[in-house]
Amino acid sequence: MKKVAKVAMAGLVAATSICALGGCAPDNTIYVNTNAFFAPFEYYDNDLNIVGVDVDIMNLVGEELGRPVKFENTDFDLIIDNVASGAKYKCGAAGITITTERQERVDFSNPYYTAVQYVIYDKDNANIKTSMTANNDPCIFWEDLMDKRIGVQRNTTGHLFVDYEIADGALSGKNADDLVSYASASVALTFIGSRIDVVVVDELPAQFLCSRNTDYACLPLYYDANTATEEQYAICVTKGQDDLLAAINKVLDDLGESGIQALVARHLGLEN
Repeated sequence: MKKVAKVAMAGLVAATSICALGGCAPDNTIYVNTNAFFAPFEYYDNDLNIVGVDVDIMNLVGEELGRPVKFENTDFDLIIDNVASGAKYKCGAAGITITTERQERVDFSNPYYTAVQYVIYDKDNANIKTSMTANNDPCIFWEDLMDKRIGVQRNTTGHLFVDYEIADGALSGKNADDLVSYASASVALTFIGSRIDVVVVDELPAQFLCSRNTDYACLPLYYDANTATEEQYAICVTKGQDDLLAAINKVLDDLGESGIQALVARHLGLEN
């Protein structure tokens, strides 16, 4: 027993020496959970690095706190769970919309972007009905989707909107089977014309996808000529991460609307 104790003590001394040299320094990295299929907010570049508006924002947060930032991809519908647990990810950034249910589980930053839901459809589909806003801009009304099979990215706001409108809204009475969820909007897009007729997703991802798939077009989704289907994005953190939340809000305040729009334009390739 004495020999075992000496061996254990020697191991402890060795481990302590290694830690003194920095080998056991605590990981100061801010691990950010995301879904990297939501361009321009997060997407893979040609080198398979996760980049985007949210990545730029959080890198600025890392500079503010003097901490490295690492983005890791997962399914969108797991992000709130992962951040709520705080086991690894203290932050989630993926074009996440503030909802009452989510606020019960995580804390949100100040909103930094207001998005309108869009409908992606096949340009050659003569059965797609379009309408006009009060400003005489083309759009699609919810009622125009009554006879359409709708694809969405699972557990995104588009999914929540469509699900609600079928259950108790503009699409009330529509068959619930007419809503099909996918892991990403880009996957949903591949099923237009076969399993589904349209995809409902946020404005910028819709425009991004259509810019790279010229067989498709997209229009904003409205309740009526004056009422768009809107939402606000924010970054979420584990409850109690007050310093991290304060740093995020400071960066968002420093960027302001013009700064966010500049990041959006850069990642959409629209810079002058």
